[in-house]
Amino acid sequence: MRAGRHIAATALAALVLLGCAAPNEMQEYVGRNVNEVILDRGSPSEIFNLSDGRRAYQWEITKQGYRPAPRPRIGVGIGIGTGHWGGGITTLGTDYVPYSKECHYTLYADQRGNDWIVMGMRPPVSGCA
Repeated sequence: MRAGRHIAATALAALVLLGCAAPNEMQEYVGRNVNEVILDRGSPSEIFNLSDGRRAYQWEITKQGYRPAPRPRIGVGIGIGTGHWGGGITTLGTDYVPYSKECHYTLYADQRGNDWIVMGMRPPVSGCA
């Protein structure tokens, strides 16, 4: 009876997670065999056996890209009211600087026979969604 309640609670939690907006593409694997994730995303960087019998699979993915960085541009203009030429900061320009961030994606799985079924995930930290 106790195992039945555990399975029902886990299934309900999975349905709730499926109904939420996915924070990233890993959410689509809830309810599927963890082998599908491994085939699509490669081997996890870590696998942990948890005290409650679940297993956590963790992938480390480096997010890379460019972000805008405003910078002043020096120019020459006519000073208002003085009639003189002068120099100064006239506009703000935008440069794009590279960035990279290490993100950890963790899926929790329950064992069903010989298979491990993804039952949920840990949300990644801010900036990794």
